Amino acid sequence: MTGRVEGKVAFVTGAGRGQGRSHAIRLAEEGADIIAVDVLEDYASVGYGMSTEADLDQTVKQIEALDRRVVARKADVRDPAALKAALDDGVAELGRLDIVCANAGICTVQAWDEVSPQVWQDTLDTNLTGVWNTMVAAAPHLIASGGGSIICTSSTAGIKGLPFLAPYVAAKHGVVGIARSMANELAKHKIRVNTVHPTGVDTPMLAGLGGLDPLISREPELGSIFVNTFPIEVVEARDISNAVLFLASDEARYVTGLEFTVDAGNTIR
Repeated sequence: MTGRVEGKVAFVTGAGRGQGRSHAIRLAEEGADIIAVDVLEDYASVGYGMSTEADLDQTVKQIEALDRRVVARKADVRDPAALKAALDDGVAELGRLDIVCANAGICTVQAWDEVSPQVWQDTLDTNLTGVWNTMVAAAPHLIASGGGSIICTSSTAGIKGLPFLAPYVAAKHGVVGIARSMANELAKHKIRVNTVHPTGVDTPMLAGLGGLDPLISREPELGSIFVNTFPIEVVEARDISNAVLFLASDEARYVTGLEFTVDAGNTIR
């Protein structure tokens, strides 16, 4: 029995840990070879550390343990030239590109009047422009392969106006817009473009945020916006990876422009 993405090559940004690592491993489990990139540098504006070289090495080891090929590079999604160079290297080595997971992202928590210009810019540059840079770098390779699937990581914050996350909300809403636009433009090349919308996911990023409790305690009427319909606070990264796998596979061959929620019912409340 072959895997659901057997013989395909996937490009995953933010692959050093968290959702990115999970997506890369899940796709590798189902037969894909992986091009994995991560920034491997901290942001002065973000209160938690980014992935390290050791993190990305661990992702590589886990993919290789599945007997899949992997090309890993340090690349910042904010730098289109470096991102393109890393992807071009990967395609040259692995031969093609079929799947793109535009996943890299950062998040900070603060009230609207505590958002610094640097926090705003870093968040938009990474979470929105970084997704755009990823799609632009990847599209020619997907066209050359005769089609493919682009999956962009958005969030419940791409659907709802979550408080205390204004830059993140702006970027994640923007991701939906550019994904829809690209879905229309790339359809003639048999390229599908979709977004996934997780609720809180148990990852180092979520752990690094330090929680919303201090802000919610100041404005308790806003707390219910974050409550899921299912009686759980967070989902696992693999739950999101299963959605990514479906959208990457031929099972979703006519699915494009979709907002795929994996949110424990958060956005229906």
